Amino acid sequence: MKKTITALLLASVAGFAFAQAAAPSPVGLWKTIDDETKQEKSLVRITETGGVLTGKIEKLLNPSQPDPKCDKCADERKDKPIAGLTIIRNVKKDDDKADLWEGGDILDPNNGKVYKVRLKPEDGGKKLSVRGYIGMPMLGRSQTWIRVE
Repeated sequence: MKKTITALLLASVAGFAFAQAAAPSPVGLWKTIDDETKQEKSLVRITETGGVLTGKIEKLLNPSQPDPKCDKCADERKDKPIAGLTIIRNVKKDDDKADLWEGGDILDPNNGKVYKVRLKPEDGGKKLSVRGYIGMPMLGRSQTWIRVE
């Protein structure tokens, strides 16, 4: 009886660990879609260092002007080229939810505003729900990014 209980306990712990490890991650290259025009806008690469996610605009797709800069940014990113700009900072995995990353911020280079951010992989990691908000997550807007790699 004790062996059966021990075996079941070990199996459930192993299953939980596998489920945690198998959860899709936001790390990778993502295609962003413009909210208004629904056109592809940029490629953003999200990387992880020491459990912290960072996202940089790797490439602008069809920019309206050559080499645009973040002229509306108010922090150290002011007047920096948008291509190569770090727009996601300090995002960490939620300890309670295997598929949620939050706690950091995201910059909208169009208006220079910085929002709190939540990242949630969807559709087996093929899509990423990116929610920018002020205060509470329900007071914000979401975009769906598409995984490129």
